[in-house]
Amino acid sequence: MPAVFRKMLQTSGEDTLVMRKDVFQHCLVLYPQSVWDTMVDSLHTRLSRWNKRDQQIFRQFVSNLVCITLDGNGRFLIPKPYLEWAHIDDQQVRFIGMDDCIEIWSSDNDEAQMDPDEFSKALEDVMSDNKKED
Repeated sequence: MPAVFRKMLQTSGEDTLVMRKDVFQHCLVLYPQSVWDTMVDSLHTRLSRWNKRDQQIFRQFVSNLVCITLDGNGRFLIPKPYLEWAHIDDQQVRFIGMDDCIEIWSSDNDEAQMDPDEFSKALEDVMSDNKKED
C-alpha cells in the first residue's frame, strides 16, 4: 500500500479494509470498513428482503469480498482469483484514490483512463453552465 494511503488510513483510525471486485470495471476496490458499512446499509435500505431480485443483488454485492489488514510494513496479500480477475499478473499495479476508496489496477490496463478527447468533452459537459452548480 502506498505510504500516502497508509497515512490517510492511520489518520482516520481505519485499520480494516474491505476488498471486492469493482462492479463496472476489471479493477479491485479497497473500502475502509466504515465506508463499506455505510454503503452496505445504504444498499440494504433500498432493497426488499421479500423480493427475489433484490436479495440476489444484495447477496452478490456482499459476497466475494476479502477483509484486509495491513502488516507492519503496509503490505497485504491479494488472493489469486482476484489478481486473475483484475488481469494483474506482475508486481506492477496502480493505486488510484477515488474519494472514499482506493482502486487497484493492473499497470497494463488502460480501462482506468478515458481517451483524452473523450475526457475533455465529458468534463466540459459535466462542468458546463447548464448543469446545477454546487
